[in-house]
Amino acid sequence: MIRDFVYLRADTLKETLDILEQCKDDSKIICGGQSLLILMRQGLVSPRYLIDIKHLEELDYIKFSSQEGLKIGAITTHRTLEKSALIKKRYPVLVDMEKNLASVQTRNWGTIGGNLAHGDPTGDPGPVFIALNAIVKTANKERERTLPLEEFFIDFFETALEENELLIEIQIPVVPPKTAVAYEKFNIIKNDQGIVSVAASMTADDSGIKCKDARIVLGAAAPVPKRAKAAEQMLRGQKLNERLLDQAAEKASKEAEPVADVHASEDYRKFLVKALTKKMVMRSWEQAKRLT
Repeated sequence: MIRDFVYLRADTLKETLDILEQCKDDSKIICGGQSLLILMRQGLVSPRYLIDIKHLEELDYIKFSSQEGLKIGAITTHRTLEKSALIKKRYPVLVDMEKNLASVQTRNWGTIGGNLAHGDPTGDPGPVFIALNAIVKTANKERERTLPLEEFFIDFFETALEENELLIEIQIPVVPPKTAVAYEKFNIIKNDQGIVSVAASMTADDSGIKCKDARIVLGAAAPVPKRAKAAEQMLRGQKLNERLLDQAAEKASKEAEPVADVHASEDYRKFLVKALTKKMVMRSWEQAKRLT
C-alpha cells in the first residue's frame, strides 16, 4: 500500500532543482513512475515528496552534431528514440534495442533517463549505451557534472546520483569509422526483461582484417552492466577466427558475476553470456567489415 505523499511540480528545470535541494532528504523524482510506483506499492520506498518532471520540455529532445555527437534529454521517451529517423541513421542499434524493450505502452510513457536512474542491472539501455561510450550529465542547484555511464552504476538499483541531483542528459560520441554495435537479450517471453544480455561494439582497422577496438558489455550478469575488459583485450589487434571468438566468449563468461534467481542459475547465466558474447561479437564484426 502506498503511503501518503506530497506531490510537487515545477514549471522549469531551475525550479525543479530548487525543490530538489529543499526536499532532498525525503524525496523522489517521478517521470512516468512505472518503476517507482511498484517500489512504493511494495513499501520498499516511501518518500514524503514526489517531484514530477514529466512535463519539462527542457529535458525532452534529441540533438546531433558531427562534432559533439548525440545528446538525449532525460525525459525523452523510449518510443521517441525508437521512431527517430536520426537515431535510425546514426545509431541503429538503439532502435533495435528499443523495439524489444517492454511493451509499446511502456515505451510510450517510460523515459530513457528514468530507466538509467532506476539502476536496474537487467535494463536494456545500460549495456548498449556503455558499448557506445556514453556519458551522463547530472545537475543540482549549484553545478552540473558529467561522468561515463559505466561509472554511473554503483550496485543493484544504486547509482552515483546524489540526493539533490537530477539526471538531465545522455551524451553519445560520434560512432568511430568502421565501427558497428550489436545487442541482444535472451528472454523467455518476448519484450520481457532479459535473463542475460550482451552489447558488443567492434571497430575494424583500415584493412578490414584486424580488430582495432572492441567493447563488450554484459547485462543482467552482474550487479551493474559490466564491461568484459579481459575479453575485449583478447580481440584488439587480432584477426578474428572461430578459436579466438570461443576464447573471448569463455573469458567473458568468467568475468560475469551473475546472481541466481527464479529465472536462471549462475551457471546457466554464464552459459548464456558465453553464447551471446560470441554471437554479438560476430554480428558486429561482420557489420564493421562491410563499412571498410
